[in-house]
Amino acid sequence: MRRRRWGAALLVAASVVLAGCGEAARPYTPGDGPGTGTGTPAAAASGGPSAASSADTAVTPPSTEGSGEPSASSPAIPRGTQTVRIGDTLRVRIEWPSGADPLVRLVADYYVASRRAVVTGDDGYLDNLEYDAVDIAGRWVDEFADQERTLRGVARLYNLRVASVMGKGAQVNACVDETGVRLVSTRTGKAVPRQPPWTRAPYMQGVAAHRYDGGVWRIRAFVTGEEGCTR
Repeated sequence: MRRRRWGAALLVAASVVLAGCGEAARPYTPGDGPGTGTGTPAAAASGGPSAASSADTAVTPPSTEGSGEPSASSPAIPRGTQTVRIGDTLRVRIEWPSGADPLVRLVADYYVASRRAVVTGDDGYLDNLEYDAVDIAGRWVDEFADQERTLRGVARLYNLRVASVMGKGAQVNACVDETGVRLVSTRTGKAVPRQPPWTRAPYMQGVAAHRYDGGVWRIRAFVTGEEGCTR
């Protein structure tokens, strides 16, 4: 059942206390460009599996379910730039950092899954969300369907990094460049006349997550800002 949303599209935010971290995450406005919050101080995660030695560069994986998507539970991190195809209209280029902690997959996985929800209607993006993150992300995705909008073009994720780790909590940030993406009407197939602010400049998107027994990470909150993403 579709969730009821607040007001206009892309104007949702929440503040969630990170269990296991002991500190509150800043508000996040999904997809609304540079926001008002920034992440916690950076700290390297430890104890995770090592990066893989795969030499995939500019690889375009098939768009079938579960293929080519980053996953925080997978130990392998591709080298170089990976291109993930979402439906027939959207591509996401992920610039994986060399020797990265596998935790960086948390933010990449969420980004790809949430955009897949907009383009194809797949609700798998909810699988690793909990608490207010479910409602915030769900409202954002549903707004596209309500307004008969979708996404087209090429997005880029870069400067993926673990911002902080405190106990069983972690924040992972990435820079998002959606200047090559356009908001498109699903009725006409044409770009809408007024494009949203997030198509004009890169911004930082972060996820705050909690680790459960067995090593499963679930996202509890979102943060956004400009840190490390200005040109």
